[in-house]
Amino acid sequence: MTFTQAIILGAIQGVTEFLPISSSAHLILVPWLLNWPDQGLTFDVVVHAATLVAILSFFWRDWLKIIKETLQPSLKFKTQASLTGRRMLLLISIGTIPAAISGFWLQELVSTNLRHPVVVSIMLFAVALLLWLAEKKASLNKSLENLSVLDVLLIGIAQAVALVPGTSRSGITITFGLFRGMTREVSARFSFLLATPIILGAFLYKIYGIKSLDIPDGQAMAMAVSFSTALIVGYLTIKYFIRFLKEKTLYVFIYYRILLSVVILLVIYSGEFQP
Repeated sequence: MTFTQAIILGAIQGVTEFLPISSSAHLILVPWLLNWPDQGLTFDVVVHAATLVAILSFFWRDWLKIIKETLQPSLKFKTQASLTGRRMLLLISIGTIPAAISGFWLQELVSTNLRHPVVVSIMLFAVALLLWLAEKKASLNKSLENLSVLDVLLIGIAQAVALVPGTSRSGITITFGLFRGMTREVSARFSFLLATPIILGAFLYKIYGIKSLDIPDGQAMAMAVSFSTALIVGYLTIKYFIRFLKEKTLYVFIYYRILLSVVILLVIYSGEFQP
């Protein structure tokens, strides 16, 4: 992997992990279109570590608040703060269960059979339609404090579908957040909080899957560049995406997903690239 490839792939991971356009789709498509070799499991571990650090760096106050309120002593009475923290931790835990189960049982099946440009194209288009429908039908009036167990369970089930390349974890969870009446900003914030344990789990799973982080000779610096790029770009993407959603709709991402889906199919149909 060259330094140019390291920067490009790190930036792609940082941007697409958090925008509703699918990181797996872009990390499959870019090497495919540019005829780059597969970067291997060690690269996956490195960029997952970077996005984990990015999301924790941005939401550390939220997680610290949740943990502090959860651990707050309440032997004689339960304070509102402790109830709030414990309830949010419980909701995030419930929402994490479907993706954790599907990831454990289906990861190998998906990696072997579904990492295909046609699958990516189909899922890009399908989730774009769902996101469009959510934008049309959403009531946009529910805050984090008003979330129910049913809300987070449905969003959690949606997150499990994100295992399929082209879906987008943030895309599908924000979509179902909108369906459940959440505002765009609240949907995104909860999506990222819900993603944190899953990204951590994916990172640990990949670490477990390899006996050691065997970095090829001369590739240590390139890996460091990918990590740094994914971390910085990921943090900035979260920051400006949430700010964007305070005033804007998600239509630009819907149009992008549809356009990319069509382009992929046209490229495959043209015979210029063999999937």
